[in-house]
Amino acid sequence: MTVKRSFRSVIFLVTAVMIFNVFTCMGVDAFNFTPKGYDENGKLQDISFYSKSVYMENLDTGETIVDINSEDQLPIASMTKVMTAVVLLDRVSHEESELRKTYVSAGTEAFDELYGTGAATADIQPDEKVSYYDLLAALLIPSACEAANIIAINVGGSIPEFVELMNKKASEIGMSRSHFSNAHGLFVQDNYSTAKDMALLCKYALEHYSVFKDLVAMNEYQMESTEYHETGSLLFNTNLMLDSLSDYYYASVKGIKTGTTEEAGRCLSTYATYDGQTYLIVTLGAPMEKLQEDYAKGEEDPGSIFADEEVYYNILDHLHLYKWAFSMLQSTDFINENSEVRDVKVQYGKDLDYANLKPANGYNQIWPIDVSVDDVEKVITVEENIVAPIEVGDVLGKMKLVYKGETLTEIDLVSTTRVDRSQSKARMKVVKSYFSSKVFKVTLTIVLTGIFLYGVIHFIRIQRKYLRKYADVPEEDDEE
Repeated sequence: MTVKRSFRSVIFLVTAVMIFNVFTCMGVDAFNFTPKGYDENGKLQDISFYSKSVYMENLDTGETIVDINSEDQLPIASMTKVMTAVVLLDRVSHEESELRKTYVSAGTEAFDELYGTGAATADIQPDEKVSYYDLLAALLIPSACEAANIIAINVGGSIPEFVELMNKKASEIGMSRSHFSNAHGLFVQDNYSTAKDMALLCKYALEHYSVFKDLVAMNEYQMESTEYHETGSLLFNTNLMLDSLSDYYYASVKGIKTGTTEEAGRCLSTYATYDGQTYLIVTLGAPMEKLQEDYAKGEEDPGSIFADEEVYYNILDHLHLYKWAFSMLQSTDFINENSEVRDVKVQYGKDLDYANLKPANGYNQIWPIDVSVDDVEKVITVEENIVAPIEVGDVLGKMKLVYKGETLTEIDLVSTTRVDRSQSKARMKVVKSYFSSKVFKVTLTIVLTGIFLYGVIHFIRIQRKYLRKYADVPEEDDEE
């Protein structure tokens, strides 16, 4: 039994090592930087975050820029409504005209659970007929919870059936660490996601539905008039980054969704475009209450946001990241695909005995201006015993770009030179290689040994004949 257990332990350890080696050899998907900003004295320093989880991505390149606990499963509050919107647009229509002409309502089953909770609403009433477009606007702009339930009941048949559709969609788009239990996110039981999963969902919604993209960028919206609201309801966005009168306003931001509960803290997803670059940020779990140390800041500077009763720490994280990204990150060329790297020796070349190598492709990455590109090491390896013929484009080596031990990328090195094969050189090489080979040396030793032995035997035979010849001659008589 002990031997079997030991054997199993060894197998487990070997397997674990093999798996570890596989993953460590795969390299990283992207390189993450430490964001920096200038303090009040103009000194550059690392930015610290209020949120528990932070994920930032460049939407133009797909590069992950910042990743702090982005895989942690956390409550997401009303950011849940992004998935509610996606399921609606999937199941009903993603055309604005269709959404505007389809009206639905719901009874008290959409409202009962919300009474007394302080849930955000658009003041939609039981049995009030509202277009799907206005429901979508109410869902995404003021984060109306009753709009979420009305959508769920009409699209899914019931809230539980709609939640099944939400989780099915999450699985379809790869949100592997998320689970939804309601359409509004107000209650947190078994309703969670990660910053990275929510970034994936937001990207999906922005890419697939122009209606979604338009609505999340609106700071305010006027709903249609109804029998309950003669002039319609005016909706204001919960994202103060879109409000030009707010201290948190940031002109480059175009959405996306807030989320706030006591359990989830302040959550936020936004994207912003400036100077040809677009970034997406998702943060989860920023503090709800004003931090004790910020009361003193507010007293020192009555004009600052820290003097207000509420401080939106989730927005501060986004502001710091965007200011850093748009001022200190730039698209940087590390490798030019037309640059020459080095020559390599080629055997049996007819006219040439070398080939010149260049990168198969260039490499460009978002890079901080305060980090020198000279700090990135180029590690080059080439194949051994390269022989002709060589065609232009043949892969003959690799180049790794490494920064502080982390591989940024690996690029094939290809030949820019055609090298034809010389058959005479090849034959001569074969001959030379034979004469320098172990087989030849062994063969030569055997032949020389054979010659030597033959010589010895031949000598012995001659000696024997000579001795016999003189042994047969009689000795002369002394008397003569």
